[in-house]
Amino acid sequence: MSGPGLIPYLVVSSILFGIGIAAILSQRNTIMILMGVEIMINAAILNLVAFWRFVRPDRFDAQVFVVIVITIAAVEMAVGLGLMLLIFRQRRTTNVDSLAELQR
Repeated sequence: MSGPGLIPYLVVSSILFGIGIAAILSQRNTIMILMGVEIMINAAILNLVAFWRFVRPDRFDAQVFVVIVITIAAVEMAVGLGLMLLIFRQRRTTNVDSLAELQR
């Protein structure tokens, strides 16, 4: 195998995951929080593909799982954006602090 080893992929994945965590913890806008969750899911997918490539490249289980995870992530984003659009139409804001009353 030529190219970079496993460690650079894991470093990039951990950086992406950290960016996602920072986006979730620092933002008050629900759209940005959903984007942070999407970045974290992509970091997990990168880890999965990297381990598949270096540990078991002869099997295709990880590739099938990645396609399923990407599909679920797309559905999660579509449902989340749809809900945020409905909430924005009613309340004219996407700020998380102003939506806290929806918990009750």
